[in-house]
Amino acid sequence: MVLEAVMIVVDNSESSRNGDYTPTRFEAQCDAINILFQNVIQGNPESSVGLMSMGGKGPEVLATLTVDQGKILEGLHRTKKNIRGSAHLATGIQVAHLALKHRQNKSQRARIVVFVCSPVEDLENDLVKLAKKMKKTNTSVDFVLFGDIDDDNHQKLRAFNEQVKGSDGGSHLEVIPPSSKLLSDQLLATPILLGENAGQGGAGAGGSAAEEFEFGVDPSTDPELALALRMSMEEEKARQERAARAEAEAAGQNTLETVKEENESTPLLGKDGEPSGNKKDDDKMDTS
Repeated sequence: MVLEAVMIVVDNSESSRNGDYTPTRFEAQCDAINILFQNVIQGNPESSVGLMSMGGKGPEVLATLTVDQGKILEGLHRTKKNIRGSAHLATGIQVAHLALKHRQNKSQRARIVVFVCSPVEDLENDLVKLAKKMKKTNTSVDFVLFGDIDDDNHQKLRAFNEQVKGSDGGSHLEVIPPSSKLLSDQLLATPILLGENAGQGGAGAGGSAAEEFEFGVDPSTDPELALALRMSMEEEKARQERAARAEAEAAGQNTLETVKEENESTPLLGKDGEPSGNKKDDDKMDTS
């Protein structure tokens, strides 16, 4: 799967205390972030994930890019004690982009995933300008909008998404309303985790992902099975590619071994044990 560096931005504003998502908006984000981390690392062990918050007095980097899930859990635990204020969306995205800019492995695709559960106070024009900057630097930005799903929030994030997404897909906006299902379970059925194979019918779009899902399984009803099938397919595809390469290398080696050099069919020694080939007169000493 894709080699990427992902910065996850958690919303720890005062709105994240709300209990309309089980058990609270903040705890729902924590579960979803753990699933997202596992999805990224299992997809490619050389990928890395970082974590930051955007509530309170301002954005804070909680964990730099890492493959250690323990550092992500530690950052979430520390942030749980710092739920306050409002969210600073635009500033948070800029800080996340700066963290990605200094990643060690430049071959990793830069990606930001932002959880938004509070009112977006930034102006739409400012967000559009920021989106164009992200697109210019080939940084994809995914939004998970839940909690405060009003027209104003939706419009601002949709305007950002329309400007940042490229022709190759990437940036997504998923709107997840309250339901009996966990936020993490609903997120499993979206393109943010499943990629473009989830189609346009993820949980956030309110449609049926099964119509375009290649395994014939509806991710909205059984997201864990859908993700497991996708991961299994990727592993099998990688195994087949390795086997094909090994077979091609073996075939090439056999071809080299069967190629005969010129006159290789002629025995090196004749019947009398003398060198074969054209007989020449014995060397004569030049006495002149």
